[in-house]
Amino acid sequence: MNRNDFPILKEQVHGRDLVYLDNAATSQKPQPVLDAITEAYSTWNSNIHRGVHHLSQVATMKHEEARKRVAAFIGAKSSDEIVFTKGTTDAINALAFCLGELKIKNEKLKIEPYIQEGDEIIVSGLEHHSNIVPWQMLCARKKAVLRHIPLHEDLSLDIEAFKGLLNDKTKLVSVAQVSNVLGTIQPVEEIIRLAHTQGVPVCIDGAQSVPHMQVDVQALDCDFLTFSGHKLYGPTGIGVLYGKREWLEKLPPHEGGGEMINHVRWSGTTYNELPYKFEAGTPNFVGSWALKTAIDYIEAIGWKAIEAHEQELTEYCEEQLVDLGCKVYGVRCKKAGVISFNVYNGEELIHPFDIGTLLDQQGVAVRTGHHCAEPLIDEIGVPGTVRVSFGLYNDKADVDAFIAALKKAIMMLS
Repeated sequence: MNRNDFPILKEQVHGRDLVYLDNAATSQKPQPVLDAITEAYSTWNSNIHRGVHHLSQVATMKHEEARKRVAAFIGAKSSDEIVFTKGTTDAINALAFCLGELKIKNEKLKIEPYIQEGDEIIVSGLEHHSNIVPWQMLCARKKAVLRHIPLHEDLSLDIEAFKGLLNDKTKLVSVAQVSNVLGTIQPVEEIIRLAHTQGVPVCIDGAQSVPHMQVDVQALDCDFLTFSGHKLYGPTGIGVLYGKREWLEKLPPHEGGGEMINHVRWSGTTYNELPYKFEAGTPNFVGSWALKTAIDYIEAIGWKAIEAHEQELTEYCEEQLVDLGCKVYGVRCKKAGVISFNVYNGEELIHPFDIGTLLDQQGVAVRTGHHCAEPLIDEIGVPGTVRVSFGLYNDKADVDAFIAALKKAIMMLS
């Protein structure tokens, strides 16, 4: 893993070499991705699908090649099951709207809404706001009910409680494969299996899992998967909603405009085939190509090497935090490159913001606060945490620099 591929890592912050440990928020970009963006705008920039001229044809080919690459990357049956979005948040919001507008035939062959008053959607107590708020909004519109899987004292999911939540009113389960706060890997295989025994579809928020481990949607048998390009060493403004074909064919579009139509008449509009009926307007074809380039970069290194490297770094860092007397959350659980912790001076919490500020003064970038997961932070009973998160370019020298800076911060604040 070549740190020299990432130009930003050569930057200095406050006169110190940058130690970037905020990868759960966004990752840095390797030179091939930066080059792909420049090349796209410099040599084949043109609106796609609707042009017969050369540049449009090239741009269209690149965009659809990227779609096929994403499909292969996550093990989808077909590129038709890949919908490009702005990111994970956009993908979940799109799915929530589409499910809210979905009409189905009931047992009496009458058409009725898929989500009705009193129906239920289940998330977990570990979710990012992006996997809570869209479902709250949907439930408010449809007078449905949002349930959540409670947590054990060690902050793991209570699967027995989840079994009790499933019932004939449950219309969707949506859970993160990896907690963005704790980094803990959730038992999504079991969640999917249990939900499917009740005929309930499952959406997996892969924002924190897809950048750190091999995810195969067919092996998981999830109905939907969402993830973002910017956490995957790709650009901002591009993401993916994967959906099984049988679901995407049933769902109505969530946006109207160009590209998503078949024909438009004053009498009404017919919609395009998959996946285009969900992609209104000019898509981010430069972003999709850069995402494809990021995927090529990752797979050239290999998942086995990446997972082993990040696991070693996580364990190495967590051990030192525990030795320092820090309160680490989800300690010694299997994690995907994320650690959340707090520092106490006796019984008194040293505010995470103060720790983060002093780390920044020493060139170390971490994340502090509630990490867009307030229900989980409330469950822990703290105002926030300090979060370190690793990428494939981090190494033990980064951890050592972080620990040295943390010791200085603790000394100054104690």
